[in-house]
Amino acid sequence: MDYQQALAFLQNLTKFGINFGLGRITHLLGLLGNPQESLKIVHIGGTNGKGSTSTMVAAVLQEAGYKTGVFTSPHLHDYTERYCINGRPASREDIAALLTEMRPYLEKMVGEGLEHPTEFEVCTALAFLYFYRQQVDYLVLEVGLGGAIDSTNVASPLVAVITNVAMDHMDYLGNTIREIATVKAGIIKPNTPVVTAATGEALEVIQDFCQQKEAPLYVVGKDISWQEKSFSFAKQVIDVQGRLGTYRELELPLAGRHQQVNAATAIAVLEVLMEKGAEVTPQHIKSGLGKVQWPARLEVLRQNPLVLLDGAHNHAGAVVLAAALQDCFAGRRVHLVIGMLGDKERSKVVAELAPHAASVVVTRPNSPRAGDWQKLAEEARRYVQDVVVVEDIAGAVRTALGRASADDVVLITGSLYMVAEARELLL
Repeated sequence: MDYQQALAFLQNLTKFGINFGLGRITHLLGLLGNPQESLKIVHIGGTNGKGSTSTMVAAVLQEAGYKTGVFTSPHLHDYTERYCINGRPASREDIAALLTEMRPYLEKMVGEGLEHPTEFEVCTALAFLYFYRQQVDYLVLEVGLGGAIDSTNVASPLVAVITNVAMDHMDYLGNTIREIATVKAGIIKPNTPVVTAATGEALEVIQDFCQQKEAPLYVVGKDISWQEKSFSFAKQVIDVQGRLGTYRELELPLAGRHQQVNAATAIAVLEVLMEKGAEVTPQHIKSGLGKVQWPARLEVLRQNPLVLLDGAHNHAGAVVLAAALQDCFAGRRVHLVIGMLGDKERSKVVAELAPHAASVVVTRPNSPRAGDWQKLAEEARRYVQDVVVVEDIAGAVRTALGRASADDVVLITGSLYMVAEARELLL
């Protein structure tokens, strides 16, 4: 298969849906020689902040001279972005070749009467095989959905991370924080260190799991703390007090105060790796964090008017985004472009963001899960008079830009599928 044929093959696997369980991927990886068993893995789960934390950990490890793989999902513009080594996506040729190699094993499983692996299971197995073949020193592995029976949970990591726990994916994970935290805590392995920035009920669940599994637990905000030194939209500076040392004047080029928590979490993870032999210095941490980039997370794409992109696809993300608007753009008129999937807490997200907006343009995410996307407009009209519906994403962006003066802010947010398409248009 060439790359386009490989993508079509993967896309066809979405017909198997989300089918939880580790049996299929365990069997598939066995046929592939269990490449995951030869990798040094940092396993990162949680509701929000997984991507930022993963990127920070990887940036520092790369700065320390390690060949570092990162597996994340979903991608923004190209499937290859899910598989990065030292910030560079895999080649299309590599992805096509690996899928071509894997396909007979998938057919063998079906021939033996087993269920066909799902699209994400194949995607995950491909990741383990790719990073093993590329001989990475470390693999930063982001959980896809939940934890306990997510495809990535076949890994035996050096450290498990649960960034935080909030309400999201309730159809699959549960309807309370305790239920969701229980699923996410499923990545905790016996005697394996755990880092978390979770609080309240979620932290209680994680503590219980760690106690049962005799897993050391490091809590951000307690065992690792930070202090803000300066803050602006373009750059913030913090000091972090870790278990192994103090890291001063750390510059974060990512916007939003929530990134301070993510940075402290990343440092807690790096300290665990240092105890396990990684040669990482305070200078590597300072230099690595200073180079971090994470597109479509409070990302500025244009000026005059300022065009801001953020994939705040759930309520917790919207709370963080609303705080950033208040911190950085108070007093400026905001024109909101928003499109969300049908299985999200849309009314709660709109309640956080719409009160900051002078106008709202509701659009349709390019996904079969878009559902009754227009209903978002009804929610928005509770807070804003000027609300329009434009199904086409390009048209929605043009509409918002047309309403904005040079001093205004155009904020494009919601589903990552929608934000990615808008980003591509603007670039």
